[in-house]
Amino acid sequence: MKLIVGLGNPGLLYKNSRHNIGIRVVNGLAKEYKIKFRRDKSALYKEGRGRREGREFILSYPLVFMNLSGGSLASLIKKYKIQLEDLLVVCDDLDLGLGEIRIRPSGSSAGHRGIKSIIEHLKSDSFPRLRVGIGRPASKTEIKDFVLSKFKAKEAEAVSEALEEAIQCCKIWLIRGIKESMNQFNRKR
Repeated sequence: MKLIVGLGNPGLLYKNSRHNIGIRVVNGLAKEYKIKFRRDKSALYKEGRGRREGREFILSYPLVFMNLSGGSLASLIKKYKIQLEDLLVVCDDLDLGLGEIRIRPSGSSAGHRGIKSIIEHLKSDSFPRLRVGIGRPASKTEIKDFVLSKFKAKEAEAVSEALEEAIQCCKIWLIRGIKESMNQFNRKR
C-alpha cells in the first residue's frame, strides 16, 4: 500500500495559502479519483482510500499545524504499516520558482518545518517528497507572512499549472515509482 500526504495548515484562514499547496495537490488527486475523505478518530488527519491498476493507496492530510505534521503522519504510517519508500509527502518550497516541482527519494528538511517534524518523528529522512515551488519574498524577514499569504491573481495560471503537474507526478509515482516520476517531472521550466 502507498500513502500520499499533503502538508498544510488546518482551517479556512489558511485554505488557499502558499503553505497549503500540498493539501491542494492531494485534494485535486482525490477529486480526479473520486475519493472521499473521512476524519480519523484521533482527529489528527483526514484520509481516503483508492485503487489504481491493482495498487491500493491512501490519500491524506494532517489536521494539525504544519510544524506538528510529524506526529500525525507517524500515527498514520503505524496504523497501515507503511514502508517509508511507499510514502510521498507533498509540500511547498520557497527555494523553487513559482510553479516548479521537484520529486526526490530522500533528503534533508531544507528548513521546511513540516518536513523537519516528519523527519524527527520517523527518525529518518529516507522518504520521497514532492516539492511545489511557491516563489520567495523579497526579504527574509517576510518569509512567515509570505508562506501564509494567498497567491496573487497574476500567479493563478502558474499555480494552476503546477497543481496539475504535481497531480500527474503523484499518479506516475503511484503506478511506476520514484525513478519514473523523477525522469518525467524533474526539469527546469
